[in-house]
Amino acid sequence: MTEATRIPFVELRPGRDHAEIAAAIERVVTRGWFVLGPEVEAFETEFAAASGAAHAVGVANGTDAIALALRALDVGPGDEVVVPAMTAAFTALAVIWTGATPVIVDVESDALTLDADACAAALSDRTRAIVPVHLYGQPAAHMDRLVSIAAARGIAIVEDCCQAHLATSAGAAVGTRGAAGAFSFYPTKNLGAMGDGGAVVTNDAALAARVRRLRNGGQASRYDHVEAGVNSRLDEMQAAILRVRLAGLADATGVRRRLAAAYRERLVPRAGAVAEHDAGHVYHLFPIRSSARDALQASLGARGMETLVHYPVPLSNQPAFARFHPGACPVAGQAGRELLSLPLHPRLAVSEALAVADAVNEFVERTS
Repeated sequence: MTEATRIPFVELRPGRDHAEIAAAIERVVTRGWFVLGPEVEAFETEFAAASGAAHAVGVANGTDAIALALRALDVGPGDEVVVPAMTAAFTALAVIWTGATPVIVDVESDALTLDADACAAALSDRTRAIVPVHLYGQPAAHMDRLVSIAAARGIAIVEDCCQAHLATSAGAAVGTRGAAGAFSFYPTKNLGAMGDGGAVVTNDAALAARVRRLRNGGQASRYDHVEAGVNSRLDEMQAAILRVRLAGLADATGVRRRLAAAYRERLVPRAGAVAEHDAGHVYHLFPIRSSARDALQASLGARGMETLVHYPVPLSNQPAFARFHPGACPVAGQAGRELLSLPLHPRLAVSEALAVADAVNEFVERTS
């Protein structure tokens, strides 16, 4: 299969923004200020506005964003935090980093996001927070119910928005429905840096101020450490790059949605596309479900069509979390055996998406 006919899962090489990014990097190098400077301050202002939040605080990565938001809410040892079984392990690792216990519960069967009934059943007197994950770019399907459950029990919600830049949940910006939202700028994300990066967004000024202090060693002022913080700072270079890419994020999101619509129109129902439950979906990924997932992936790969498997092992089955004695999560377990993510990124042509869809349909017809 030649490079010319290959359909990549993602494309991270320089694109149309190459010259602007090069200029942004040169600006930082020329200025000679590399940590917590004007680029970070400007990006925080711009990202908060784009995200519909009053405040944004740049941190080192998405995992730290979740953990620092929880710490700023005084979540710590002895506390429990509910997380879904279907997510990257880093969601639960962030909880562990605070000293709290992750309580891993199953997901609902359609959008594969946190199941509200399972969440409610898992609450205890020690529960201090719920971390719903906006998975694949789709807002959590049970978000309204989760907000109600949390409000009734005085429990905080920290939204894991690491795959959901610019997504909306029932018309409201993700990250603003709870106490805070956590974002990742890992290179493959919808808004990706050229390295690691993350941010916490919130409408609570006091919470933002505490996250800002915690990310910088707990300093209230230089050398005045009022609490035990960490070193988790978004650097100037990544902030400058993110400012360039943020300007084009709305257009890139539109491309993702058009590609997703093309997939949905072309794929046969038996292809098992995960349903869209909210028009605020921003399509970080486009997963389908197949009982013959591995054979389907091999078939597409033989035609030069790259796919990836995301989260084949639910958190409930991960050795890293065994000491927390998670219960069975059969919905997440079944999904993990079936999910396959198709190529979807802003530099993918509609014709390429349709070719992938046709190849999936042919496999389904041949094997059904």
